[in-house]
Amino acid sequence: MLKEVVRNPLAFVAARWTPRPGTVRRAALAALVMSVVIVVTGGAVRLTGSGLGCDTWPKCSDESLVATTEMGFHGAIEFGNRLMTYVVCAAVGWFIVAARSAKPERRSLTRLGWAQFWVVAANGIVGGVTVLTELNPFIVAGHFLAATALVTVTTLSWVRAREGDAPPRPLVGVPLRRAAVGLTLLSAALVVVGTGVTGSGKHAGDDGDIERMPFDWETIAQLHSALAWAVVLGTLAIWAALRVVDAPPAVRARARELFLVLLAQGVIGYVQYFLDEPEFLVGMHLLGATLVWIATLRLLLATREREHLAPAAPAPEPSPPLATTVSS
Repeated sequence: MLKEVVRNPLAFVAARWTPRPGTVRRAALAALVMSVVIVVTGGAVRLTGSGLGCDTWPKCSDESLVATTEMGFHGAIEFGNRLMTYVVCAAVGWFIVAARSAKPERRSLTRLGWAQFWVVAANGIVGGVTVLTELNPFIVAGHFLAATALVTVTTLSWVRAREGDAPPRPLVGVPLRRAAVGLTLLSAALVVVGTGVTGSGKHAGDDGDIERMPFDWETIAQLHSALAWAVVLGTLAIWAALRVVDAPPAVRARARELFLVLLAQGVIGYVQYFLDEPEFLVGMHLLGATLVWIATLRLLLATREREHLAPAAPAPEPSPPLATTVSS
């Protein structure tokens, strides 16, 4: 048994545990929640000026693997964010085990679980490079975009855990599906430009002389605002079109949710702009950015559905051989 555990621990667990579908969905939701939490804690590191609280990587300092009392508040914040990576790994690991153990086996969910793992691993390396390059703003932006990639995969995993594995069936017409794709690309551009606003702004992540992106902050902020308005107007247009064509209630609900999240995010964005970027509001805006992205993905995925596959019919038992009579 020990050899079996060492050789293939996932298969060992799957042979002895069958999680309920609700357990798989909760595991997927846990991974999604933790992917959002680590974005927020990473923002806290930046907004408290603790980006170089641990001045090297993978150790916290040349002499210590962990933060020490001499490193003070900044060291504790930075090292605490590093520890959060292990919590995220635990949530992702739970989802991988639950997806692998589900009956019938759902290979698509297992692949999504491993995709989460590799994104976490890659982002850990990017985070280390961020420290080693002393918070190069372009590396910091890449660190955030990698975290957004994790949010993307965990959102897809959560939605897929609530669906079946049948081929996708469209719930709206081609024009609306294309509009949802276009809105998703526009939202992605909004997120990318948002990293430029932060990278050229005053929150460098450390109290020292940290390099900033060579953009005019007012110009990049206005571009970010224009993209945000385009996303809002695009969402309103899709929502109105969904009502006109009498789309399924679930699709209309996703459009409504995205609009409400965008509305709250816009209010926070303008308030932080006019108040000269107070740290708390910047952190709330960062949380809002992840929620906008999740809501956008949910709208895109809601334009189709996947039903559960019917269980395969058992193979018929072979007929017994006919008896033969030998006459003498």
